[in-house]
Amino acid sequence: MASYLEDLVDSLISSSALVAYWNYIFPVLVGLYLAISLYDKHRYGRNKKLRITEAASGQKDGKLDGIEYVGELEHADYDPMPALEEKPHIPYAGATVTLAKDPLEAADRFYAIANDRRSVRKFSSRPVEAAIVERCIQAAGTAPSGAHTEPWTFCLVSDATIKENIREIIEAEEFVNYTQRMAKQWVTDLRPIRTNHVKEYLTEAPYLILVFKQTYGYKSAPGGDDAGGAAKKQHYYNEISTSIATGMLLCALQSAGLSSLVTTPLNCGPALRLLLERPPNEKLLVLLPVGYPADDCTVPDLHRKPLNDILVRY
Repeated sequence: MASYLEDLVDSLISSSALVAYWNYIFPVLVGLYLAISLYDKHRYGRNKKLRITEAASGQKDGKLDGIEYVGELEHADYDPMPALEEKPHIPYAGATVTLAKDPLEAADRFYAIANDRRSVRKFSSRPVEAAIVERCIQAAGTAPSGAHTEPWTFCLVSDATIKENIREIIEAEEFVNYTQRMAKQWVTDLRPIRTNHVKEYLTEAPYLILVFKQTYGYKSAPGGDDAGGAAKKQHYYNEISTSIATGMLLCALQSAGLSSLVTTPLNCGPALRLLLERPPNEKLLVLLPVGYPADDCTVPDLHRKPLNDILVRY
């Protein structure tokens, strides 16, 4: 059988047009090879120069870092107008509300508040006045943001049914995360924290705050309708800005005597956005359970890095 196949292959090769016209085909193949090689060399050299330029200027794929483009705005007759209304600049003398008259004492007091904060995973059913949490969210809304776009939305959830739905979504995804998606080292590193896919705090905590970053916004349309047919507005550094606001929220909650936990529900953002009927320009950044710790709440005995390990003086 093998001998028969070999004879058949030899017969096909000897009688093929490839052999008959080889003297003509070979130069064509060589020419194609050289043309492709020169093209690749030119393309590689151009891309290499582009990568060097991007690295030096902080650009990626020709786009500046910190911008999620919402459309091609630049064209020949494009006349940009600021999304933020022109405002007069007024004098500012610095902070007028501090924790103490002495600046060092004020800094020490704030450090004591921040250092007292711990991540809590077991909450009391003790009620929390909504006005307290809302004022803390209002404090978070004072955070700086790129071009003052304020690219954040804070969803405050106290409804028991919605909290149950949130927990159902997250626990289902987290089970898959812990058993399939997350690397073994990741799961192992979480072991001292004693966390797993079961999230009782999502229904135990009096409040859940879901922090969404707005990847873009809308310019105000005539008549004051922001989204109805209005042009999209760039939100610069929306994730960094929203992260700063979240940090301020954590400090505000701690200052009010409330405990919290920063969670990042892996692969749950789209489902939670749909559950809360948020628009497509919003993406979940973090979820914070908020309340008072349970009487039997425990936290790992962790210690933070000393100042000299995180500070470099120049």
